[in-house]
Amino acid sequence: MITIERTFNAYLDEMHIITIILPFSYHQGRSSGFSLLLENEEEFPVEILKSTPIEGAVKYICRISHDVEFGKQYWIVDEYGGKTDLQIGAVIRRSEFDEKFYFDGPLGISYTKEKTHFRLWAPTAVKVKLKLKRALEEEAELFPMARGERGVWSCEVTGDLDRFLYSFLACINLEWKEAVDPYAVSSAMNGEYGAVVNLENTKIKKPELPPLHQPTDAIIYETHIRDFTIHPGSGVKQKGLYLGAGETNTVGSDGELTCLSYVKRLGVTHIEFLPVHDFEGVNEKSPKEEYNWGYNPLHFNVPEGSYSADPHDPYSRIRELKAMIQAVHSQGLRIIMDVVYNHVYIREQSSFEKIVPGYFFRHDQYGMPSNGTGVGNDFASERLMARKFIVDSISYWMKEYQIDGFRFDLMGILDVETMNEVRRIAESIDPSVIIIGEGWDLNTPIPEDQKASIRNQEKLPGIGQFNDWFRDSIKGSTFNIYDKGYALGNDHYYDAAKQVLAGSIGLEKKEKGIFLSPSQSVNYVESHDNHTLWDKILVCSENADPVTQQKKHRLATVMVLLSQGIPFLHSGQEFFRTKDGNGNSYRAPDSINQLDWERKSRYFSNVEYIKGMISIRRSIPLFRLDDADLIRKSMRYIDIKKPLIGYVLTSSEQNAGCSHAAVIINPSGTEEEILLPEGDWDLIADEHTAGISTIRKISNRLAVPPISSYVLVCRK
Repeated sequence: MITIERTFNAYLDEMHIITIILPFSYHQGRSSGFSLLLENEEEFPVEILKSTPIEGAVKYICRISHDVEFGKQYWIVDEYGGKTDLQIGAVIRRSEFDEKFYFDGPLGISYTKEKTHFRLWAPTAVKVKLKLKRALEEEAELFPMARGERGVWSCEVTGDLDRFLYSFLACINLEWKEAVDPYAVSSAMNGEYGAVVNLENTKIKKPELPPLHQPTDAIIYETHIRDFTIHPGSGVKQKGLYLGAGETNTVGSDGELTCLSYVKRLGVTHIEFLPVHDFEGVNEKSPKEEYNWGYNPLHFNVPEGSYSADPHDPYSRIRELKAMIQAVHSQGLRIIMDVVYNHVYIREQSSFEKIVPGYFFRHDQYGMPSNGTGVGNDFASERLMARKFIVDSISYWMKEYQIDGFRFDLMGILDVETMNEVRRIAESIDPSVIIIGEGWDLNTPIPEDQKASIRNQEKLPGIGQFNDWFRDSIKGSTFNIYDKGYALGNDHYYDAAKQVLAGSIGLEKKEKGIFLSPSQSVNYVESHDNHTLWDKILVCSENADPVTQQKKHRLATVMVLLSQGIPFLHSGQEFFRTKDGNGNSYRAPDSINQLDWERKSRYFSNVEYIKGMISIRRSIPLFRLDDADLIRKSMRYIDIKKPLIGYVLTSSEQNAGCSHAAVIINPSGTEEEILLPEGDWDLIADEHTAGISTIRKISNRLAVPPISSYVLVCRK
């Protein structure tokens, strides 16, 4: 293909609309007519609809009656004999384009020992070639690909291509660009090429897991592959790697369990790992020299190589991640994968943009890439092939890696229809799948009612949302470190605290809530983002003594675990995790991000208390009701002195030997005496101990110490 120096530009912006830009330096920007020229010199008329002076040029809006055949090269000729290529413009963002080229079949590679089939969706390309090499340092061979239906290019290469590296070369708008297959399942080091692998050689049988009847049965524990084990006292051999995260029976300097076996003992149901798909920010050749959370997505279906013992081997990252997943499953725990489909690392360098320029990303009213994500690009999930990619990817991770759930980063960037299709496909694979996401309302150019945000939760049944109302009401504003929430002693959040404890469903009136179902409320006060709860308390309660600070922290964590909805804990929260005041540690060193297992020993009594609260939640179904009407029927607040909150949960059935459960929360600095409803109450959690065993019997009069929580049950 010959590249020309363009004296003017022409763009196909709709199926029959062409925009032509003539600069003033070229015939003063004037032309009385244009024609459309095909490669074979066949010529078609162009009708000028409108001409408008713009900065330094004249813009012509033109209409053609000829149907442009994508995959063929067209030219625009002006009245002076000047010639420019017809570039693919905004037409790719039209619904007609989507409908014309939507492809519902397999993409990527299909491998057998005898041959490998390669498929790429590139409808605007006029030529595509497969680039294939045996190893990084060897010369590549090029294979022409044939254009098929709906813009899918394919070719078949005979022979055993196991471990071969490949990429695609696509010629679009007279320019050749090289890109890794968006559907690649493994890669060379640092993602430079896709890698052909035989996934049949990596299969692992999934062990049977304990049943998960409803999302509110889940207790999520969020961590990062490297943070989890990198600390010198973790007791793990393969520190910072997939294999290390899967090691069991590891112990710290105190001889007590750490890492995976510790999490199992803590009693949670799900471990959520920050992104394990291939990302930028860490050089896989020297992974210990850099750190990154993983929100710089590169190849969405390829495991990250820096967590692998041998990132040079395309099989290593696959087998080691699968081994880690199996190890987690062997503990009876499920895995939630943090996925980042809302953006890519660098739009211009992404495979999506190189292969189909302008299609996979949103653009604003001026034609500029939108930036609701804050990183320079928003993935256009509403486009059919973009949606297909996300759904295909989710299906792949579930079927190939046996992933049990997904946490969608910046889910509010994605659209409602895509998320509902994700849920439908995921539930068809595993009905117990957990799908949660950040439903923040972000400034991205799709209609408000189409965003997968909290405000549209009624359109997203079965999808949990991180509840910022809960977070900010209980601990205080995330974005004002000095703001104290209810658990930190601020009575201003009293009414909000009562609502979020009830699952944010509007206990008395639906309109006071934000969710239709408690399973939509992911309750948390700390995550990898922003300051840890402990670091916030050190700042906003700096004049308090350490014991008081710990009590406030414990109270906030207990409220997460006793609220209706899905509880979410940040790893190390149970032993007052600190990041030394760093509120955005996405690329801070290990010394800031590591899970400090020495703190687990130092604050062992708090760990045991949180473990006891987890056992209470898991043992008493009243704390994990799955229906808003059932919460309204079962939950009643006790009339006690503000700012204390007390409530009783009542079951019509005998659940785990418990007909009633009561919770008393005292965030104040003074002891208060309250009257309980009539009944034979067993105290199972006080200011010192929590668990399912009876601490002592209680009549209806109870003294509640400062900054504490009590749990009582009627066992009849």
